[in-house]
Amino acid sequence: MQYTNPILPGFHPDPSICRVGNDFYLVTSTFEYFPGIPVFHSQDLVHWEQIGHCLTRDSQVKLVPGAPNCLNIYAPTIRYHEGTFYVIVTNVTGDNHGNFIVTATDPSGEWSDPIALPFPGIDPSLFFDDDGKVYYLGTDCEVYLNEVNIQTGEAIGEPHLLWQGTANNPEGPHLYKIDGMYYLLIAQGGTEMCHMAAIARSKNILGPYEPCPHNPVLTNIGHALPIKAAGHADLVDDPAGNWWAVCLGNRPLAYPFRHNLGRETMLVPVKKENGWFYMGAEGAVLTEFDVPELPAFQTAGYVPGSAVEDHFDSTALHPSWNYIYNPVPGLIQLTGKQLQLWGNAARLSEDTPKTWLGRRQEHFCCTAEADITFAPERDGEEAGLTVYMNPGHHYEIAKTRLDGKPCIIVRRRIGSLQAVENVIPCNAEQVTLRLECSRDWYRFFFAADGGEMVLAGSGETQYLTTEAGGCFTGNYIALFASGNGAPCETPADVTAFRYLPQE
Repeated sequence: MQYTNPILPGFHPDPSICRVGNDFYLVTSTFEYFPGIPVFHSQDLVHWEQIGHCLTRDSQVKLVPGAPNCLNIYAPTIRYHEGTFYVIVTNVTGDNHGNFIVTATDPSGEWSDPIALPFPGIDPSLFFDDDGKVYYLGTDCEVYLNEVNIQTGEAIGEPHLLWQGTANNPEGPHLYKIDGMYYLLIAQGGTEMCHMAAIARSKNILGPYEPCPHNPVLTNIGHALPIKAAGHADLVDDPAGNWWAVCLGNRPLAYPFRHNLGRETMLVPVKKENGWFYMGAEGAVLTEFDVPELPAFQTAGYVPGSAVEDHFDSTALHPSWNYIYNPVPGLIQLTGKQLQLWGNAARLSEDTPKTWLGRRQEHFCCTAEADITFAPERDGEEAGLTVYMNPGHHYEIAKTRLDGKPCIIVRRRIGSLQAVENVIPCNAEQVTLRLECSRDWYRFFFAADGGEMVLAGSGETQYLTTEAGGCFTGNYIALFASGNGAPCETPADVTAFRYLPQE
């Protein structure tokens, strides 16, 4: 049986997984995007349904601007114990600064308010030992362990240093007890091209830990493979006793290596032999794996990587949509018939909450369209469709007004360089805006009042890549409105959005 990586395409980094009976649950990092920490469900490990988010309320998390793509919600871990799901995570800054836990008995429902933790560092994990003790694992220059009161978050006793790994930047620790042995799996080498995973074992939870003789157990370093920077893994067994790992990786557009979709979630088969784990194809993550079998197939609802058509006729947003930072009430509204965007004063190029609603670009080649009705009341008011990495790197097509005349513009922002590259007169209030994505180009089109599509402008894909100006996230395709210095006097109505993969 063959499956293809990534299993979660687009910006889905730092995956963590657990199993409850025949069901698998997975979470990933979200950084400045809200709701935070998507929750996925699967029964075959390959097809995943998004069933909700962990962080959906202001009382749970405060996301703050200041360093786009590299602050806020880092590397969650999901675990299940005696009827309760636990997700432990780091908020790198904000009112909830530090590490905390949220819990739920139903992972598709509401999660609790945070249980604050006193431990330093990032990439936390939980381990429930079979003697009833619960431990916090974290990284603060070295992997350490501390017993914790899981109800209050208070530390019990002192921290114990466990392992420094076999390379620099040990992080993302996960601890497992298998066949009487404790196994410590970590990420190391940084999350760029030298990323990898290493493992060690011990008969005692406090160590000493013996490094695996074939470390790193997972890496694509030195391989001419489409997937790069593989690492940050988490182990899980299936009901038949087979072992698997989820990990992150990225897929560069071309050489020299640049990636625009962000770090994605991959699945690798794992074997346990002679007391050690062997991952992937001699440690490598492939785009395709042939395996004897997968767990039972089941999927429904929104599956990342699938086509989406949204008419905004529900009382709640589709789970694929995100805001930047905590949403400001009133800027984005569902009326039951359409989505209304009330542009505030914030520009797209400002690192601040704005009227912006985006979904991940999940394919190199895809098409996105939006049907928008908008009649700007003054110069500078605009509403449109953007492909967006961060405030300093984005391209967009928008309906606006210049010198008192309605028009369509195409604008590009690359670092400190910004230009409106085309202005096309357009008196129609209703327009369809289209973005066509390929490995080389982002191309913008529009149609007025249901007419033929007209090419309005384009920009090279390479300038909207992590290597050109990003950090830890991938590109989004977003609807937006802005008054560019003052609130818009009228809303933009979006009656349909379509996302169609082309590959």
